[in-house]
Parts: sequence; C-alpha cells; structure tokens
Amino acid sequence: MTRRVLLLALLLTLLVGAVPGAASAEAMRLRAAVRALPVAAETPDGYDRDLFRHWVDADHDCQDTREEVLVAESRVPVDGCTVSTGEWFSWYDRETWTQSSDVDIDHLVPLKEAWDSGARGWDAETRERYANDLGDARALVAVTDNVNQSKGDRDAAEWLPEFSVCRYVRDWTAIKLRWGLAVDPAEKTALRHRARHCRNRVVDFAPAGAGRGVGMGT
Repeated sequence: MTRRVLLLALLLTLLVGAVPGAASAEAMRLRAAVRALPVAAETPDGYDRDLFRHWVDADHDCQDTREEVLVAESRVPVDGCTVSTGEWFSWYDRETWTQSSDVDIDHLVPLKEAWDSGARGWDAETRERYANDLGDARALVAVTDNVNQSKGDRDAAEWLPEFSVCRYVRDWTAIKLRWGLAVDPAEKTALRHRARHCRNRVVDFAPAGAGRGVGMGT
C-alpha cells in the first residue's frame, strides 16, 4: 500500500469516520450523479473567508493541511514541517513544478461557492472540516498558482480547466454530493451538458455529514 493511500485512509478516519452522522460510501454513474445534485438559488450574503478556518494541523504532526497536500501529491518523497521543494503536477494546465511557492492548494469547490451553495447554514466546526478536507483527495489539489487565481471563486458554469475537463466535472460533482451542497440552475445545466460528452464513469463519494446552526454567519 502506498504512502499516499495510507495517509488518506488515516485522515479519512480522523476527519470523516468519527463524525456523527457521516454515512458510508455511495456510488453512481456520472450522469446520474449530476441529476442527483439538488438545485437551489445561491445565497451569497454574509460570506467571509475567515468563517472557514483553514490550514489547520488536525493530526498534530506539525504539518498543516497545505503541507499535508503537498506531501501527498508530490511525485518525489518530501518531508518536514514546511515543504519547500518536491515535484507537483498541476492537472488543470499540465505543468510540473518543483518549488512549493509555485503551487496553490485549490479548494476544488471554492469556499465562497460552498457558502453560496449551502455552507452558510453550517456550524463553524463543519466549515472547518470542509476547508481542511483531507478525507477525499479530490477536495484539495495542488495546482499552478496563477491558474488557481484565475479560477477564483467561480463555479463549473463559469470556469473549467484547460485540460481534464471530464475529471473536473466528476470531481466537482463528487465534492458537492459529499457535502450536500446545491447547484444553481446555470451550474446544473453546464454540468449536464459537459457530462453528456464525458465517459459515464462511476462517481463515488462518502457523505461528510454537515452540522447546522451553531456559529452560522449573517
């Protein structure tokens, strides 16, 4: 078993498996998964990035969430509390980087998009778990920094990567289902259109469980 698989299995246990209400894994074909996404108008009022406490050290090993992703995704072994060099393949643009300063850790479904799509009603602990979701390797990805910055907070109807569009659509759908997040009508239409041109692969996800009400933003 690879180090990455072991790491993800451990973190899944720590961050998801012990969460009250978390469910077992589910799976469906891509087009069915897109159809299953609930549709709702976005509610952007009150968003503040600080409402999502991120880059925490959940397992107290001196590496915060950003460093954990860098370790997991480097194609060469890396170690230490602060990772500065390695080898990271950014699948959004198919570029490879050896300096960690050249990559950002992208929330595949951005924090603001999550807020607009349902996270506004979560408690603070759930928002923190979302912002540091190491239980699903698709949630946080190391990508070229300026590509991530060009994406910003845009959803899948507004922005898609230059390459691996079908992978992005699958992963976007999986993360939204994992966290029970809605899509707006334009987003649903775009996902359905793209999914029709992708292989109808199985999309699997483990529902993360979302607490509501406590610490809710205004």
